[in-house]
Amino acid sequence: MEKKHLALGVGGVVGATVAWKLLTREKTVRWNDHVENIHHPRNSNFVDVDGVTVHYQEFGADIYPTLVLVHGYTASTYVWKTVAPILAEQGFHVIAIDLLGFGFSEKPRWFDYSIASQSRVILRFMNRLGIGKATLVGSSYGGAVSSWFALDNAERVEKLVLVGSVINDRPMTHPLMRFVKIPAVGEATSPFLIDSRAFLKFRMQGTLHPTSHHLITEERVDAVLRPLRAADAHNSLLMTIKNWDANRIEEDSHLINQPTLLIWGNEDNVIPVGNGQKLYDRILNSRLVIFKDCGHLPHEERPELFTNLVSEFCNDSKGHLESKESKEMTMEQIEKTETA
Repeated sequence: MEKKHLALGVGGVVGATVAWKLLTREKTVRWNDHVENIHHPRNSNFVDVDGVTVHYQEFGADIYPTLVLVHGYTASTYVWKTVAPILAEQGFHVIAIDLLGFGFSEKPRWFDYSIASQSRVILRFMNRLGIGKATLVGSSYGGAVSSWFALDNAERVEKLVLVGSVINDRPMTHPLMRFVKIPAVGEATSPFLIDSRAFLKFRMQGTLHPTSHHLITEERVDAVLRPLRAADAHNSLLMTIKNWDANRIEEDSHLINQPTLLIWGNEDNVIPVGNGQKLYDRILNSRLVIFKDCGHLPHEERPELFTNLVSEFCNDSKGHLESKESKEMTMEQIEKTETA
C-alpha cells in the first residue's frame, strides 16, 4: 500500500508539473518584444503569405542574383547571421527566411508542417516578393525543403546549395524522436526539452565539431531559445517531427538537374557525410566539398570558406568551382570519401 501511495504521489506531482508548464507558457513570442536582442533587426521584414505572416531578413540590392537561405529544424535566420551580410557584400541579394512555425514567422496550429507544405510556402513567398528565380541554400532540414522545392519548381531554381542536408527519414529513428512521437507523451514532455538550456547545450556539443565549441555561448543559447519558448512553437516543432516525410529526397534526387553544390562537415554527427556522397552520386551536375574538422553547420563553423565557395559556385554560369583551392579540396575530399 505504501508503494502504491508513493507512486500515486509521484504521479500527482508529475501531472501537476506538466499541467503548470502547459498552462503558464506564453501563447506566442513576438518580434517587437525582443527586437533589442535580435541580430540585424534593421534587415528584418514581414510579409503576408496566404494569410500567414512570414519573417525574413534581406541583405543587398535586388538588382543582384538572389539567394534564398533556408534554415534547419529548431533553427531560424540566426544561423545565417554571419554569412548573409558577407554574401551580400560579395554581390548577392540575400533573403534569409524563417520557415513557417520557426523563428519569428507565424506558427498556425492548422498547418501540417510537412516538407512539402514548407516548400509550397517558399514558392508563395517568392511570388509575394516578386522573385522569379533564385539559388536556394538549404541547411539540414532546410536542405530537404530546398530539394523538394527544386523537384517541384525546377524553373524557379537557378542553382542549389545543400549543406548537411536531410535526405530521408532516418533522423526519425533516433530514440528521442521516437519517444516524442508517442501520442500525448510528446505534448507533455517536449516543452520541457525545448525550453531546457542544459539540453540545448548538450545538443549543440553534438552538432558542432569540438573545435567550434567556442560558438556555444549564452548569447547563442538565448538566440535559439528565444523564438521557441511558447505554446505555438512547441506545437510546430512536434508537428514537424510527426509529419516528417523526407524519403522522397533520396529517391528522386537523380531528377535534380540544376547545378548543385553539396557542402558537408567531415565529422557531421547529425546527417553523416555518407548522405552527401549519395546525393553526389545521384545528382548529375553536382560538386561535393567536405570541410575538415567541421560538424553539421559549415556556414557557422567555417563562414569565410563557406561564403567563398558559395560565391564562386554561384558566379560561374555552370556552377563550376574554378579556383585552385576549391578544386584541390573537392577532389581530395571526394577521393577520401570514396575509399572510406
